[in-house]
Amino acid sequence: MTLIKNFIFSCLIFLSINLSSHEFSPAHLIMNEKEDSNYETTWMYPIRSIGERASLLFPENCTAFSQIPYKQGKYSIEKISLSCDSTIRGAEIKVVGLSVLNDALVTINFLDKKRFEGLMNLKNSTIKIPKNEQTFPTAYFVLGVEHLIGGPDHLLFVMGLLFIVFGWKNLLKTITAFTLAHSITLALSVLGIVQLPSGSIEALIALTIIYLAFEINSEDKLKKTPWLMAFGFGLLHGFGFAGALSEIGIANDQLLLSLLFFNIGIEIGQLIMIPIFLFGIYLLSKIKLEKGSYIAASYLLGGIGSYWFIERVIGIVT
Repeated sequence: MTLIKNFIFSCLIFLSINLSSHEFSPAHLIMNEKEDSNYETTWMYPIRSIGERASLLFPENCTAFSQIPYKQGKYSIEKISLSCDSTIRGAEIKVVGLSVLNDALVTINFLDKKRFEGLMNLKNSTIKIPKNEQTFPTAYFVLGVEHLIGGPDHLLFVMGLLFIVFGWKNLLKTITAFTLAHSITLALSVLGIVQLPSGSIEALIALTIIYLAFEINSEDKLKKTPWLMAFGFGLLHGFGFAGALSEIGIANDQLLLSLLFFNIGIEIGQLIMIPIFLFGIYLLSKIKLEKGSYIAASYLLGGIGSYWFIERVIGIVT
């Protein structure tokens, strides 16, 4: 039995290493128009991305002068001076070599105070800049969905909640409490009202996963009030969402709209994944593996959460 437990724990450590290396860090291209169709451009590319650094192809009527990239947080920052013969409205920008796990947010600020925001990925690597103003920052909605689905720590926490919730009424209360809590701290943090160190928040989020692991395998589960725990831990996860949004970058003049679309995207991501998790739990109960699934889920969350906590604490002190 001990040998089996050690084998399971080793597998979880290996899985956690892979999950942590695929964290949510989209690339971001920011272009600020200056006089005479010149643009100050910043190309932010995630350091931990798979493969080589992606490159950009600007419109043919533009000449780019790049500086040597430098490291800033999770990103490699490249400053580019772009000189064009005419406006880039109506033209196309292409990204080459983008990782399958990364999107690239595009933000263009024009002199007339108009703004364009779009999204490029491996499948749609070219984006056409419209000639007219874009009203809503819908790209943040897509990023919100991807942050929830592609964020393994938040995803594991949501999955763990489902193992300690009994009954549809409790499930609705628990998910609502988690949603309300992370929406509050996401807004407070992005608006600059309350701000906490991102490294400490990420470590605490790992602790919430470890706590859930104990609750899943506990004889006395939180059958009556799981939403209270979901609300408390949801406050921490909201700061985590805010950290991801701040690293991507957000437009000050569209702050509330960008925040709204990002948060709606997170909720849609939850609504996509919760039925999938519930269906999996239902299938396990039908084939008489429900008890074993609780033990496996406890080991899964505990092993991965412990690895992340150690990794993130080391990242704080070093």
